[in-house]
Amino acid sequence: MEILTNERRYDLDWIRVIAFGFLILYHVGMFFVPWGWHIKNNQIYDWLTYPMMFVNQWRLSLLFVVSGMGTYFALSKRTGGQFAKERLIRLLLPLAFGMLVIVPPQVYFERLDKGQFTGDYLSYWFSEAFTGVYPQGNLSWHHLWFLVYLLFFSLIFIPVFLYLRKHPENALLRFIKKLASSPYGIYLLVLPLYIFESLVEPFFKSTHAFIGDWFNLLHYGTLFFYGFLLIAVRQTFWQTILNQRFKLLVFGLISFSIFMFIKIQIKTGVWEDDYLVHFTEAFFKVINLWSWILIIFGFAAYYLNKPSSTLTYCNEAVYPFYILHQTITVTLGYYLKNASMGLFLKFSLMSLGTFLIAWILYELLIRRIGFIRPFFGLKPAKSNPVMQKV
Repeated sequence: MEILTNERRYDLDWIRVIAFGFLILYHVGMFFVPWGWHIKNNQIYDWLTYPMMFVNQWRLSLLFVVSGMGTYFALSKRTGGQFAKERLIRLLLPLAFGMLVIVPPQVYFERLDKGQFTGDYLSYWFSEAFTGVYPQGNLSWHHLWFLVYLLFFSLIFIPVFLYLRKHPENALLRFIKKLASSPYGIYLLVLPLYIFESLVEPFFKSTHAFIGDWFNLLHYGTLFFYGFLLIAVRQTFWQTILNQRFKLLVFGLISFSIFMFIKIQIKTGVWEDDYLVHFTEAFFKVINLWSWILIIFGFAAYYLNKPSSTLTYCNEAVYPFYILHQTITVTLGYYLKNASMGLFLKFSLMSLGTFLIAWILYELLIRRIGFIRPFFGLKPAKSNPVMQKV
């Protein structure tokens, strides 16, 4: 079957594009739920946390797996040094630019909203934007934390990945190939994730600050590594998830239902969050997370592994959209938070507004002006992107 032997994985490009699209909608949703975020609506909707929680389980984990898979292809065309240089340019430069230009408006509107600053944006940028480290200060990478972690993983795994590519019959890849040949065997990969979730996460809550953010470093680093390993046993992995995608879907629906049942019992006080409940909740959380990653890969491999002009356009646009989106969302939220609108209308305006403004900036400026492109992770000269990855 062509979708198993074709070296180019268009489905991975589609997954990346769709996942970042969900990320934009998720950040709009953060404006309306009781979870902490930079700007909050004048009315909070508790029920919205349930669909948000479903997406939250796998959205970022999926992106790190996809990034690990993309690394496999990138290293096939580059030496370790060339790959490191490419990663530094495509990740570190947009990160620095983002911290100087893209992120400060988010902190500015948050400070205005909380009464911690008064005055225009230029006064803020020149006097306050880079004093101290957020949240006490104002300097932050905010949503661009993903670039920091991805750069770190990309660099530290180079020696391991080069070895695995040069020795495709090594013991580790033979073991992964054996696991990936069965829908049950592939679930053994959740064991490290379960250890991190049950024993590390309670003591090192997610901060995205990199320093001391041990749970996220272990969790996302493992998933990034998994992505490389699974793409390295290509036919075996893709054949399993293609053939078993409906069985995986059943696993995902059951695990999410049980996980949500446990969360509701804890939230309503029916169950005490003791050790037994904690370890049970952690187990179904990682089973659910892994199930939906596999489900998405399986259905995407069946339906989306084909080229299209839409994919070519979106595959280049997705990185600038990611960099821009949260600043646009926070800005819109600041001006819409007290508007007399229902959830549907306000959510729609913020979502469509974020996509539309990001598209205008991309289409009229970023895409067409050569010297701007590298600050958004794009090549200086316009070219057809080959598996451009974040």
